[in-house]
Amino acid sequence: MPLSPLEHDRRYGELDQVMRAYLGHPADDTPDRPGAALTAYLRQTWHSRPWALAIAERQLRDYAENPPGRLRLRLGEFYAVPDIGLAEGEVQQWLLCLADHIKRSIEAGEVPPPALPATHWEWQARFPELGQFLGGWFSQDMLDEFTDHASAVEDYRGSTDPHLVARLIGELHELLALDLDESGYAIAVAELGMEVDPPAPYSPDAWLALVADLLIGPGSRGVAGQEPRGPL
Repeated sequence: MPLSPLEHDRRYGELDQVMRAYLGHPADDTPDRPGAALTAYLRQTWHSRPWALAIAERQLRDYAENPPGRLRLRLGEFYAVPDIGLAEGEVQQWLLCLADHIKRSIEAGEVPPPALPATHWEWQARFPELGQFLGGWFSQDMLDEFTDHASAVEDYRGSTDPHLVARLIGELHELLALDLDESGYAIAVAELGMEVDPPAPYSPDAWLALVADLLIGPGSRGVAGQEPRGPL
């Protein structure tokens, strides 16, 4: 029978995070240099969950050194490594290469310097609540569910725990503090799941700033008395 969620996470939870970091990116790591996807994983995980790096190193090494046998394959009690463009015989050595890079990063304290998210996984990991908000309320089906952007924002605020709303406000301000150009913000909201354009006449960053104001405006539990900048 397939692994239970608890057993999956015990054996493969952080391995799965590393594999997800490669979505849309090649397995181009070498023994001398981690690739872009692993660098993004290291950068974000050092910042948010440094203790998870040792778990990732162990799970990668255990999987590479003890791949699932025929019985586990037949029962479905294993983690299926996604297709990352390597031949079957190369996957184990690649996993060991990743484990070695993570081990070296931990032991030497080699932390990738702060930078813009470089992969889809890193955007989602760095701005998780913003990803929930944009992907959940502003998918291509938005206009089938809401009359306009403003009603979608209000639905999020009215149906979401205030602690998560506060987290979203913080992530909005963190993203705006990156001071990207208009195309940079367009890429950011797309990576975070937004599938519709901001309402006219707003650029992506101006609309994000407006959303932050609306979420802490009248009727919210945010900063008292702060008015939104204008209509949505």
